Amino acid sequence: MKRSFLVVLLMVIGVMAVPGQDWPQWRGPQRTGLSAETGLLKEWPAGGPRKVWSIQGLGEGYGAVAVRGDRLVVQGTTGGASVIFCLNRADGAKIWSTALGPKRDESRGNGPRATPTIDDDRVYVLTENGDLACLRLRDGSTVWRKNILREFGGENPHWMISESPLVDGNRLIVSPGGKNAGIVALDKMTGARIWVAADLSDEAAYSSSIVADISGVRTILNFTSTAAVGVRASDGKLMFRYDRAANGTANCATPVFADNRVFFSSAYGTGGALLELTAGNGVVAAREAYFTREMMNHHGGMLLINGYLYGFSNAILTCLEFATGKKMWSHRSVGKGSMTYADGMLYLVGEDQTVGLAEAGPRGYFEKGRFPLEDLGRPTWAHPVVAGGRLYIRNQGTLACYDIKAAGAAGGR
Repeated sequence: MKRSFLVVLLMVIGVMAVPGQDWPQWRGPQRTGLSAETGLLKEWPAGGPRKVWSIQGLGEGYGAVAVRGDRLVVQGTTGGASVIFCLNRADGAKIWSTALGPKRDESRGNGPRATPTIDDDRVYVLTENGDLACLRLRDGSTVWRKNILREFGGENPHWMISESPLVDGNRLIVSPGGKNAGIVALDKMTGARIWVAADLSDEAAYSSSIVADISGVRTILNFTSTAAVGVRASDGKLMFRYDRAANGTANCATPVFADNRVFFSSAYGTGGALLELTAGNGVVAAREAYFTREMMNHHGGMLLINGYLYGFSNAILTCLEFATGKKMWSHRSVGKGSMTYADGMLYLVGEDQTVGLAEAGPRGYFEKGRFPLEDLGRPTWAHPVVAGGRLYIRNQGTLACYDIKAAGAAGGR
């Protein structure tokens, strides 16, 4: 008995979080796309930073990795199944994999689109077909499972579910897009229903929720297929909806929140809007501060850094002043893509297999290195991840890890 307890204890210790070096969910610890790490390279050598390891065999998919302790989790496919893989952070070796349900195919790319969410010793994962599971991080065993489309009467979006589940306290937030169940909260430990957004029947889009406190009112913010919405986190009450930043084709970008303001943006000729949020009597209201066509962000995401918003407006990397929408600069950079921020730098991944490094600042675009990825026949849409002095890039069935720690810098892995 003592030996069994010791084995379990060692397994738990092995996946304990490392403060400042983990990336446990979509767009990082706060869902902002920002890393707090320092001591990273400010310029890359010709050919890019040193590759630590690279693996193949993830199958198909567009999701990024989540990182905690000595482990990485990422979604992919094996045969006809949609799968989550758990890998060793040091070398990419597979620790376990769990099939979650049938893989689904689509002309723009098969397999899952989401990033798993790690919460303590559990992993929450949502497939392209609506299969939602809570697994144990140590071994991939199932805590609970369900299909959110079947349970809540939702329809799978045309390009398939792309949402990464959000943990908020004891709640797990997902968007089935069912009638009177556009967004729902489940008990993260059991999967039991806590609330449904009864006033919200919008079909799901391709965005992932964030949570914000607006003058004491905790609020879930997300895009539906037709509008930007704010839902009260305690009970699912729909508090506001704003449709001007939404398009009729695909709303993908995660909203960006700061100081009681939230920015929503979509492509297909639409644009972006900054909403001022105010709370009164337990309800949040939204007012448009400005609308701009200078930021038509498709699915590459946006970053708010020191008062400036960065994102690809269609294929052009653009910097706006967050408070006013004033365009500071734009540049073709690596072409249309996605990005992450760390230690003063933008980590850029173009969908046409170019990785770039540029300074993050309002003065202009200053590139500090780039290197190519292999063309595997599909766009490179997975967002880059920076964690523990490493840059992780997923490109279809491959995952590569690069050393981006500056020489002599302390820390890292």
